[in-house]
Amino acid sequence: MRRAASVLTLGLGLAAGWAAAQPCDKPVYLTFDTGHMGVAPLVAQVLQRQGVKATFFLADERTLDGGGSLDEHWAPWWRARAAEGHAFGSHTWDHVVWRGDERGAFRMQPTAGEQAGQRLTMDEAAYCAELKKPAQRFEAMTGRKMLPLFRAPGGKTSPALLAAAQRCGFTHVGWAPAGFLGDELPSERYPNDRLLAQALRDIRPGDILLAHLGIWSRKDPWAPAVLEPLIEGLKQRGFCFATLREHPKYAALAAGR
Repeated sequence: MRRAASVLTLGLGLAAGWAAAQPCDKPVYLTFDTGHMGVAPLVAQVLQRQGVKATFFLADERTLDGGGSLDEHWAPWWRARAAEGHAFGSHTWDHVVWRGDERGAFRMQPTAGEQAGQRLTMDEAAYCAELKKPAQRFEAMTGRKMLPLFRAPGGKTSPALLAAAQRCGFTHVGWAPAGFLGDELPSERYPNDRLLAQALRDIRPGDILLAHLGIWSRKDPWAPAVLEPLIEGLKQRGFCFATLREHPKYAALAAGR
């Protein structure tokens, strides 16, 4: 009886390993930008439960407890996500939003940090420092390196900004139109059930999906109602999940080639 049970256990293990090794021919790439971090613990639980790896873009944004999303309070959370095999990129340190180009510089507006809300002029070196600081902090927290990828806050860029980021060692990552999951939209006009149905209807293989770890303006949080049903619904439709390390556009960068 013990031998039969051992054989059964081995068989199940081999089957699970075989299933995990199957090629993913309908991948989607789930990404999260930082925010107030209010749903971060729930997001981590759902990803663990569903066996999904995601890519996180990090900025030091104001959190519900008055700290920052990259402060010591959150360091264990980031270490745990790194140990689980998720991927990470920069979202600029102070979540600086591009507002326009100037000769040799950029008009920027931070939404975090001591200068939040102010209009600033940043030269290329200052913007490069904004990109690098989350990577430096992430390595200090986790002992691991970020991918050479960044997402501009709001997705707002210009050719000059993207070229400056490239010279700094960072390639920009946006999202697919259908991958805009809507968690930053007003819940009175875009309720969670509508956002879920829209995503399940419109997402296509290869899409990069965008959500956040907390949005101040949304009254009915998206993640508790939508994240797990979305993952389950996409799996039922034959989709699978990968990080941007596996994305054909970014895999060589991630591998250092």
